[in-house]
Amino acid sequence: MNLSFEVLRVLDAIDRTGTFAKAAETLNKVPSSLTYLVGKLELELGVNLFDRTGRRATLTHAGRVVVGEGRRLLQAAEDLECKAKRIQHGWESELHVAIDEIIPFEFLWNHVSEFYKLKLDTHLYLSREVLGGSWDALLTHRADLIVGAAGDPPPIPNVTARPIGSLRHVFVVAPHHPLASVREPLTQDMVARHRVVAIGDTSRKLAPRTIAIGDNQEIMTVSTLEAKLAAQIRGLAVGTIPECLAAGPLSQGELVSKEVLGMRHITHFYLAWRSDEMGKALSWWVDQLNQPDLLDQVAQKRSLNT
Repeated sequence: MNLSFEVLRVLDAIDRTGTFAKAAETLNKVPSSLTYLVGKLELELGVNLFDRTGRRATLTHAGRVVVGEGRRLLQAAEDLECKAKRIQHGWESELHVAIDEIIPFEFLWNHVSEFYKLKLDTHLYLSREVLGGSWDALLTHRADLIVGAAGDPPPIPNVTARPIGSLRHVFVVAPHHPLASVREPLTQDMVARHRVVAIGDTSRKLAPRTIAIGDNQEIMTVSTLEAKLAAQIRGLAVGTIPECLAAGPLSQGELVSKEVLGMRHITHFYLAWRSDEMGKALSWWVDQLNQPDLLDQVAQKRSLNT
């Protein structure tokens, strides 16, 4: 006899009710069928699972091990069955959400909390992407949803992109940097003579994107906006930074803003997903985050934290 789920349910019921008769009543079976199943299993395993000397059917040590492990198997089977039904009804078994560097994770925790209250057993993956890396994550299936993708969408089949706002960028330098004392407006040639700090694009297949970097300009690459801002405050490099992040250091005299001819000041951001892979978990997240003023909320939170 294989150690089947039927036998495991019988053992579980006997242990919970204390007698073969009550277990049989719970399982809508006759007591003799339970006695037969348990006796056959004990014979094949070569161990006694129950001590039958008293009025109650008490598990032996071997019986406790079998029932304990059996309950875990029964629970795993039940979870698998529920997961299969959820998938059948459109709930994904896992969901990958990629978040651009501009959006703090703190901005999403309330949504994550509400999502888990749905008790879907959908495995949620949250990852960080930078610049074109968000679009690249969608292209390469690293992400099902991208939040805060910067710049216009590249030509990716079946992608739906919704604008969620824009941010203004300012070109800033430290007060002691050589460019701080140069008369405005600066030309891009002037800027290109100085080291620029940039956040490393996380693209793998798409061409990396850059913001306000000249040809042959010396570049220092960092991984976060906070590191970029710190490098500029120290005068190690120049560059653009979202105005909401620069506001505090500018007001405190840690940075100086400079006008640069021909420099793009506004970046548009998007929420995007594949319309041909739209499950219910993805749809839930889209409903939460598809807000045209989402970046305004982000900018306000960023400003408060600087």
